[in-house]
Amino acid sequence: MNDAVVLIERRLTAAEFQSLAEVPAAAEWFANLDNPRTRRAYQGDIADFCAFLGLHAPDQFRAVTRAHVLAWRGQLEQRGLSGSTIRRKLAALASLFDYLLDRNAITGGNPVQGVKRPRIESSEGKTPALGDHQAKALLDAPNPATLQGLRDRAVLSVLLYLGLRREEAARLTVEDIQERRGIKHLRVHGKGGKLRYLPLHPVALERIHAYLEAAGHHREPGRPLFLPLRGRATGTGLSADGIYALVGRYARAAGIEVDGLGVHGLRATAATNALEHEADIAKVQQWLGHANISTTRIYDRRESRPEDSPTFRVRY
Repeated sequence: MNDAVVLIERRLTAAEFQSLAEVPAAAEWFANLDNPRTRRAYQGDIADFCAFLGLHAPDQFRAVTRAHVLAWRGQLEQRGLSGSTIRRKLAALASLFDYLLDRNAITGGNPVQGVKRPRIESSEGKTPALGDHQAKALLDAPNPATLQGLRDRAVLSVLLYLGLRREEAARLTVEDIQERRGIKHLRVHGKGGKLRYLPLHPVALERIHAYLEAAGHHREPGRPLFLPLRGRATGTGLSADGIYALVGRYARAAGIEVDGLGVHGLRATAATNALEHEADIAKVQQWLGHANISTTRIYDRRESRPEDSPTFRVRY
């Protein structure tokens, strides 16, 4: 703990203190985070903050001020952490204090509010996106003559035609295929329990139907949409990690060599492709389930398309 940082004494009146609810343990907040990767990252971030200030009990969060958060941010910068990592750590802390405020466990507002977060160094982001020819090669990589191939073609189609996160694809059930205003939609269970309904692209719809007909569980609404080849009777679906491995396997089979390619890369590919074909960025934000349009802009690479470079305007 930084010796210069000392927790201030509680300055609530006795009446104010009595009106506050008991401060819940941070574990209660962590339990509300759906994404396991986010949960693990945020647990480390909050542990980092508590270690810096020497917090040992939930009630001590009541004494945290904006000055403590600023001191922590300064220490994170001194440690040489990247801007994106510092932004995530501050976001984790802000989310925790929002939760405590909602539970009436603290008063006086969120101490993270107003603390400036590092700017993202690049507007493009580091997630790789595939070119159109690579995306087509990946979509065609699974063998349509086998049940596994039919399933994997359907999985890749919802990733590349609808831009789903891997957890969202793993959570899909048969009953998530729904008709709305005469058009087949996919009901997607996103972050924070938020639902969004995405019209199914004709290619994705055809591939899902081909897989369900072959697999035979299309009349069982509660069943996972994508079933593992082994243990089909267990009722569990293809896992998020299984989907991640699937993408890597077919990328290698298709000869696609892109550093860092994963499911998120296919999500970036779908968003980039939609924007390049004149989709409205606000609608792409809703389509992807982004809370903030600035996140969507990371995928907007229309200004950096290699084929638009002056390189290809040179003539000799």
